[in-house]
Amino acid sequence: QLQLVESGGGLVQPGGSLRLSCEASRFTLDYYAIGWFRQAPGKEREGVSCISASGGSTHYADSVKGRFTISRDNAKNTVYLQMHSLKPEDTAIYYCAAASLLTLVQDMCVKGSGDYWGQGTQVTVSS
Repeated sequence: QLQLVESGGGLVQPGGSLRLSCEASRFTLDYYAIGWFRQAPGKEREGVSCISASGGSTHYADSVKGRFTISRDNAKNTVYLQMHSLKPEDTAIYYCAAASLLTLVQDMCVKGSGDYWGQGTQVTVSS
């Protein structure tokens, strides 16, 4: 069974940084667009950032532009989300998802498209 596993979440103070990782097992991420999504208590899931299979195209939600960076290392079969200047409103469970390489990254993020999903990692920003 194809699996995505997120890691790197935790508790961080406002203004701090975290790097989330999304690692695939039993399949290669080379042919998939990957997205990071988050869901806070009582809120709908939102697309945070998405990256094309080649890594040449990315999309960010307005709320994270300039603070978060998505990247991928296909040799390690891993996609990262580097988060800086974290705010309390970034608190959520963060999920990664994989979609067909034909998926446009903006569509993936806005529509929440994903063929495979991880279980999520909790990010809490609090003093």
